[in-house]
Amino acid sequence: METVFRDYAPKGVQFYYVYKALAHWGLEGYVGPVTIEERLIHIQEAKRTLGTEITWLADTMANDLKHLIGDASNSEFILGPDGKIIHARLWSDPEQLREDLGRLVGVVENPTTVADLGLVVEPPPEPAPRGILERVRLEGDFNPLIALPQLESTNVPFYAKLRVAAQNRLLLEGEGQLYLGYFLDPVYNVHWNNEAAPVQYEIVAPEAITVTPAKGQGPTLEHAMDSDPREFVLNVNRNTSTEPMTIKFFYYACNDAWCVPVRQEYLITWDLDRDSGTQFGLGEIDPRMLENYPQ
Repeated sequence: METVFRDYAPKGVQFYYVYKALAHWGLEGYVGPVTIEERLIHIQEAKRTLGTEITWLADTMANDLKHLIGDASNSEFILGPDGKIIHARLWSDPEQLREDLGRLVGVVENPTTVADLGLVVEPPPEPAPRGILERVRLEGDFNPLIALPQLESTNVPFYAKLRVAAQNRLLLEGEGQLYLGYFLDPVYNVHWNNEAAPVQYEIVAPEAITVTPAKGQGPTLEHAMDSDPREFVLNVNRNTSTEPMTIKFFYYACNDAWCVPVRQEYLITWDLDRDSGTQFGLGEIDPRMLENYPQ
């Protein structure tokens, strides 16, 4: 794509990447931002790690543009001067784009190659070792839920991001398992301090909902630090309740210079998160759920 940009930007073609909800949650360690400021940080990370020169646009936190253009994870559009769509494809194809622009704007002689670009590509951050903890393997079908960060619950960034998923039968029948995964956000360059108290969670549920265990803590490890996710699988009986639950999370966020105790909250809803993307061990929403569990 950068080669097409290099050849056609001088001809007046404007190029934009759009940062939307992450298509692959947790890939290279990156997790979903919870504020627009964090999305802008991710854009700077993309520029640093990919070496791109194309201008980036950030979608809203509600992913308005993503929904407007069809929710595809890697779509591509060519717009005319009047703003109308000339070509659209669900999956970006730079070679096909070059052919399209050749017909619309003119063929470029001696097109730029990737080797000509001289891109400076940096590795993603890795604040502490990974692979210390074995990942949770979920059995059965799980679907990601919307978890709303309670930004007013803290005066520091959400160094750790929460991902929640519910078994199909928990959603459809009212009883089943709930997955909680806390992932450190690498853009803050922090790690878990295993010489301090382990991470802890506490679920505050409505009276009609039973969660077991409602409180818990992460493992005690011999390694002084790591950046593996802290994962929990809970048994939940929500009967017919659709009331949200609050989860409180306590942990130490540390780097080489400081270590601070953090207390943060999320509101867990029972709504499917259609912008969740995919994650290791946890796929996209089961299409059957979109029919059986409408919103």
